Amino acid sequence: MDYKGEGTFDFDKPVNRINTASIKWDRRKLIFGTGDVLPMWVADMDFESPECIVDAIKKRAAHPVYGYSFMTDGYFDAFTGWVKRRHGWEINKDSVLFSPGIVTAINAAISAFSQPGDGVIVQSPVYFPFFNAIKNNNRKQLNNQLVYYGNTYKIDFDDLERKARDAKVLLLSSPHNPVSRCWTKKELEKIGDICLRNNVIIVSDEIHGDLILPGYKHTPTAMVSEDIANTTVTCMAPSKTFNVAGFFTSQIVIQNEKLRKKFEKAMESFHLVHGNIFGTVASEAGYKCGDKWLDELMIYIDNNFKLVDEFLKSELPQIKLTKPEATFLAWLDFSGTGLKGKALNEKIIKEAGLGLSPGIIFGKGGENFMRMNLGTQRYRVEKALAGLKKAFG
Repeated sequence: MDYKGEGTFDFDKPVNRINTASIKWDRRKLIFGTGDVLPMWVADMDFESPECIVDAIKKRAAHPVYGYSFMTDGYFDAFTGWVKRRHGWEINKDSVLFSPGIVTAINAAISAFSQPGDGVIVQSPVYFPFFNAIKNNNRKQLNNQLVYYGNTYKIDFDDLERKARDAKVLLLSSPHNPVSRCWTKKELEKIGDICLRNNVIIVSDEIHGDLILPGYKHTPTAMVSEDIANTTVTCMAPSKTFNVAGFFTSQIVIQNEKLRKKFEKAMESFHLVHGNIFGTVASEAGYKCGDKWLDELMIYIDNNFKLVDEFLKSELPQIKLTKPEATFLAWLDFSGTGLKGKALNEKIIKEAGLGLSPGIIFGKGGENFMRMNLGTQRYRVEKALAGLKKAFG
């Protein structure tokens, strides 16, 4: 396959993350029982962040006082400019709130918009902290399981309608982690209409919303209609986009003033309303000047997906790649191997030398799957495929 023409940024450049307190690399033995696996699990990338972010952080670090800080107008202007430029979404910066993370925001939203015992909808297989947020807040989990159809996923809208009657909140992963769906405007409209009819608040996790593969378009849920915007809490962040997850800085957009005040009260109860200096600086820099870097990154990621797809089809047809539309996360179907769950994970660790995310952690429907992080240098993707060939070939 010809990978030329990917651009001017060197995403092939090797980066050694060992001994940098990296969860992905430095906790391999703790998670997988051995430090020798190639880690392709935690959803951060192995690429250097954009140079403009690095430069902005260095400039701020040069000032030797790191006292209490606040999010500047420049920070909010950079974010609102980014979403308008990238997604065509015009928002007032007064509707943008800070959260140290989207999981934090999800917990706060569940607390703000429901009571103990109320139903919260998830669409499994899905990002597993959704389950923890429901359990930790003493809510009832309602599973609107996605339908695996061919090599992609669809929403069971009839089931969603039934579940919505007993729910107060829907946790929406958009684009979806781990199945890589980039929901269409029509699908989001159907979701929104169901939630409106049943007075369900949509908490839309759009952390992967900038990571869209060629040929697809991300539509922020709140853009679909004014009515849907008034029942939606939108969670965004630069963390996946620019590989700055360690700065714990997210933007929560709530256009409905009544909902926004409820959410703010929940966040204030835990004193989670102040940002940090470097998260603010990194966000502003990335949102101002990260367009070209991101565009070229997604071409590189797309080619990683194509490499995996072609290799599996020719060398390991019993393993299938779910059709990728967004994110840098490959959702691999191992049902053709006859293995699932713990047995599948152990074989991949011991025989393929890989540390992947087992599908079982993403809930019902994930038993036969593994999630592989392709946000890494191509030589590592090739090494991972060679490991799978050794184990399953």
